[in-house]
Amino acid sequence: MKILVIEDDQIEVMKLKRAVDKLALDITLLEAKNGEEALNLLSSHQSLPDLIFLDLNMPKISGIEFLTILKNDEVLRYLPTVILTTSNNRKDVLECYKVGVAGYILKPLKYDQYVDKIHKALLYWSENELIKV
Repeated sequence: MKILVIEDDQIEVMKLKRAVDKLALDITLLEAKNGEEALNLLSSHQSLPDLIFLDLNMPKISGIEFLTILKNDEVLRYLPTVILTTSNNRKDVLECYKVGVAGYILKPLKYDQYVDKIHKALLYWSENELIKV
């Protein structure tokens, strides 16, 4: 499974990598530091990820703006995108689901809880029938 992580905080990227390594799953992580960089990666529609983990609060293009652009693209709209954030703001959650997010995961403070949430998300998406675009 190939996952694109869109996150501007390098510590959060390292934490996700460490969690994936700990779970010993067959996962390839691609990285983008912001929505603009991610759109450049995805623009060729070549070798697309199976899943996107997206942070909400980023420079240049916010997570919700990125999600809106993604969902308006005829090919990219089918990529399941899961928000991975610290924001439990109800307005953010509602806006993400309105735009078409596939899931919304709050990052817990405790590392073991974080690994557990990532594990559950990866197990779900590895079993889910994905549209190959």
